[in-house]
Amino acid sequence: MQFPDLNKLNLAQQVAQMVVVRASSHLFDHQIQYPEFGERDRATLKHWIADLGVGGVIFWGGNASELTLRIQQLQAWATYPLLIAADIEEGVGQRFTGGTWFPPPMALNAIAQTDLPKAIEYSRKMGAITAQEALAVGINWLLAPVVDVNNNPANPVINIRAFGETPEIVSQLVTAYIRGAAAYPVLTCAKHFPGHGDTGVDSHWELPVIPHDRARLDSIEFPPFKAAIQAGVDSVMSAHLMIPALDSELPATLSPRIMTEELRHNLGFEGLISTDALVMGAIADRYGADDAPVMAVAAGSDIILMPVDPEIAIQSVCHAVESGLISAERIKESVGRIWRSKQKLFQNWDGVTLTQSPVNSQPAAFTTLAQPQTMAVAKHILQDSIVTQGNLPLKPSSGKNIVVLEEILDTTFLSRSTPAVTVPTKLGYQLQLINRHSPTITIAPEDSAILQLFIRTSPFSGGLGITSVAKQLFQQLVANGQLQGLVIYGSPYLMADFAPLLPPEIPCVFCYGQMAAAQSIALGQLFGM
Repeated sequence: MQFPDLNKLNLAQQVAQMVVVRASSHLFDHQIQYPEFGERDRATLKHWIADLGVGGVIFWGGNASELTLRIQQLQAWATYPLLIAADIEEGVGQRFTGGTWFPPPMALNAIAQTDLPKAIEYSRKMGAITAQEALAVGINWLLAPVVDVNNNPANPVINIRAFGETPEIVSQLVTAYIRGAAAYPVLTCAKHFPGHGDTGVDSHWELPVIPHDRARLDSIEFPPFKAAIQAGVDSVMSAHLMIPALDSELPATLSPRIMTEELRHNLGFEGLISTDALVMGAIADRYGADDAPVMAVAAGSDIILMPVDPEIAIQSVCHAVESGLISAERIKESVGRIWRSKQKLFQNWDGVTLTQSPVNSQPAAFTTLAQPQTMAVAKHILQDSIVTQGNLPLKPSSGKNIVVLEEILDTTFLSRSTPAVTVPTKLGYQLQLINRHSPTITIAPEDSAILQLFIRTSPFSGGLGITSVAKQLFQQLVANGQLQGLVIYGSPYLMADFAPLLPPEIPCVFCYGQMAAAQSIALGQLFGM
């Protein structure tokens, strides 16, 4: 099957194929949750797809069954099949309820410390299962794996999303993930080039600076990307950060020296180069809706991901071509790569209408997602990466079940029916929820408590903000002799910070995951159930 000759597309149509827009996974306009990140009403979205001819859509959050219908709706609007992307670094269930939700990739690093072959096999299975479930709902572009080496415990944006803290471990685990996903017709994505693992600033809001010299980049940041390319990764996503050793003037996303000279020429990458979301503050606040897309394409990107305004982005790039700033051949090179990528995904496309494959259907979603064997893999990763200390199990007694979490309103892992709530309640504990907005709490002298901390550092999580609240409460309970037991879900760096302050007899459990399955395993360890 051949896609139409791209020379038959006019300039605006070619540029539009380079644009990937954000969309709500929900079917109705009143359900839109993130307009500030580009989610628009049905009429606008249909205009982008049917009239402008954008090349793809990215989703974030919702449920898997509704997403399946939504993707079928959007593909039906498109003249050419769409790239359908999602940040499903921890499996489909991380973003879309109903799918398998794996613990963060850093859990595999923990397993690798004692059993590297097991960790590699888990990573391969994680890639394969994620790809299989993605296809079942209609996602064809996995914005994973994260290839960054997280060597900064205070990193507010990568952290436990990374597969490890050394280039050797990260390289082996991401290679296994990519090879696992390669069993299915999906695209994978190594991110965030040239390396976002040693930043102390979240690029969703500000522009980080990496001060390291070229020798350090060659030894730490670059090797996992080289391994991913060697493994056949389909795309590479840029990082919104400054690296003066490579380019003292422009952030990586907008730098020809980094995206073309380093990635395309020096590393020999021939696949799709994508920006990270251009709506992010590190770029949008400095370069705007019109200049950023032009500079990104000039730097070497094939995909303009989540521009502030898709229509302005297309117009601006077209004007840059017409004025001679960007060559027409440069646009055709990008569209050619996009065409080849789509041919991999849509081998049954007849050139007129997109015939849904058997996996991209509602029944397939029901029979493919979260099957016992895939849920078992996620459970085994949780169990094999758990950490305990102190006198276990804890003998339950009356007291408080204090649950500290980053965000109460939009949490996807905690409800009145999840184990972190139900298990202690059945054992006689009284629930108390706390986040960073909660007033200072006091525990009556006669009371004691178990403390459950749901803290992981990731984009928009507020993890670093809640840590100080949690630590103050933890120290108060320890000093007053009121802490019965501690459970930490998420960050191993928090565990490393708290563990030395914990009296050796007090039971403590650490689990990388935060989902219901993780809660069940962790509390089972705590109470010996």
